[in-house]
Amino acid sequence: MLDIKILEKKIKKSFKNKDFLKEALTHRSYINENPSWAFSHNERLEFLGDAVLELVVTEILFECFPEYPEGQLTSLRASLVNYQIMAESAESFDLGDFILLSKGEAKDIGRARKVILANAMEALIGAIHLDSGYQDAKKIIKEFIIDPNLDKIIKEALYKDSKSSLQEIIQEKMKITPTYKVLEEWGPDHKKIFKIGVYFEDKLIAKGEGYSKQEAEIEAASNALKEIE
Repeated sequence: MLDIKILEKKIKKSFKNKDFLKEALTHRSYINENPSWAFSHNERLEFLGDAVLELVVTEILFECFPEYPEGQLTSLRASLVNYQIMAESAESFDLGDFILLSKGEAKDIGRARKVILANAMEALIGAIHLDSGYQDAKKIIKEFIIDPNLDKIIKEALYKDSKSSLQEIIQEKMKITPTYKVLEEWGPDHKKIFKIGVYFEDKLIAKGEGYSKQEAEIEAASNALKEIE
C-alpha cells in the first residue's frame, strides 16, 4: 500500500488533495499491470511540472545574476534542469521508493531508472503547483534542486559551453571540427530523450544524453573533453 504520509513528511508538504500526489507517483507501466487503479499516469503532471520548473529556475537566476547575459543564464539553467540533476534531486529524499511501477520497470537500476525518477520529480512539482500554488512549487524546487547544486555548478564552471571548448581544442590540435549525430531517441513526444555521439572525422569519441538534441550534444562534448584530457 502506498504510504504517502512518509513522503509528505520528507518534502515537508501536506497535500490538501492527495489525489494529485497519487497521480504524480503513478508510472504508465503500473497502470498496464493494474488497470483497475483509480488514477491516471503522471505524464500530464510531468508536462506541467516541467513548465513550472523552467519558470522558477529562470526567475531565480534572473534575480540572482543581474550581470549575466542571456546566453550565460540559458546555459546555467540547462545545467540545473537536466535529467541527471533531476534524478539526483529525487534520490535525495527517496522519491523512487514511492513511485508505482510495473514489476519489470521496478527491477531496472540503470539509465531508464534515472529518467523515471527525473520525470516523477517534475510530476511532483506539477502536483504541488496544482494543490497549493506557484510559491509552494518554487519552495521545493529551491530546496531540492537549486540550493544543493547551484554553487557547485558556478564554482566548477559546469555551465560553460563544452561544445565551444571542444571545438577550439580540436581545431587547434587536429585541424578538424567535431561533428554530432543522433544515435538513438526514445520517450513520449513531449519528453523525448536523445542520445548523441560526437565524432572526430569518422571516429566516435563520446556520447551524451538529454531532453533536447542541444542538451545531449553538450553532454557528449563534455564527455569528449574528459577523454582528451
